Amino acid sequence: MRKIIVTSLAALLGIVNLFPFIFMLSSSFKPLGKIFEYPFRLVPEPFIWDNYKGIFGEQYKFALWYQNSAVMVVLTLALKCAIVSITAYAFARLRFRGRDMIFLLFLAALMLPGDATIIQRYVIYKVLHLTDTVWAIALPAAFDVYFVFLLRQFFLSIPFELTEAAIIDGCGHFRVFYRIILPLAKPALMTMILFSFVWSWNDFTNPFIFITNMDKQMLTVGIAMFQEMKSQNYALQMAASSLALIPVVLLFMFSQQYFIKGIATSGIKG
Repeated sequence: MRKIIVTSLAALLGIVNLFPFIFMLSSSFKPLGKIFEYPFRLVPEPFIWDNYKGIFGEQYKFALWYQNSAVMVVLTLALKCAIVSITAYAFARLRFRGRDMIFLLFLAALMLPGDATIIQRYVIYKVLHLTDTVWAIALPAAFDVYFVFLLRQFFLSIPFELTEAAIIDGCGHFRVFYRIILPLAKPALMTMILFSFVWSWNDFTNPFIFITNMDKQMLTVGIAMFQEMKSQNYALQMAASSLALIPVVLLFMFSQQYFIKGIATSGIKG
């Protein structure tokens, strides 16, 4: 009986959480006048593709925003994988003066909200001429203190005997890192990549602050501007939002086990 109750509650909760997405997807195939009709029709009638054709029209920049977001995410992930993994390896395996103190400063940075440094970052990027570029979004995301901590803890769990044996055989630290540590750290790296992809793709604040040129804008801000341009056309908004959701949904479908492991091992919530 208890199992039935728990299953029923879980199913109900799932339906409640899925309904906004179902409504969005269904409405994206409906004419504007049919979106809010009562009773709600799950299957659009008539079923049209005009909304999707409309958002790719010449008067909008949806395809360009989509491309900008894709480039930003790829650049962010590439930088983060390189910078975070090397930094974590240094804290976990190398011995140098001030290592523990520097790591404590890294941990202290976790207590500082990212939004608290937006003004300072904007001034720095303005001086360096990085505003209105993808680097203004990718660089701060690449230096992710939380994932430095996560990977460091994972690297510490790898037996030191493996790396010591490799060093005795003549391997340098870079070769040990590339040949031994990274292959063993695949679960932690996948966790970092998956969550970083979702966070970067859904990021609104940084593009909104650091990018003002609409030709270089990201998808999240573009959709918000799209809503202002076509404030009454909910059908086009639903189509744009549905397409923006596709990469995240596909990523979750094919990498669900890594998401679950990441939440279980790292304590990440949402």
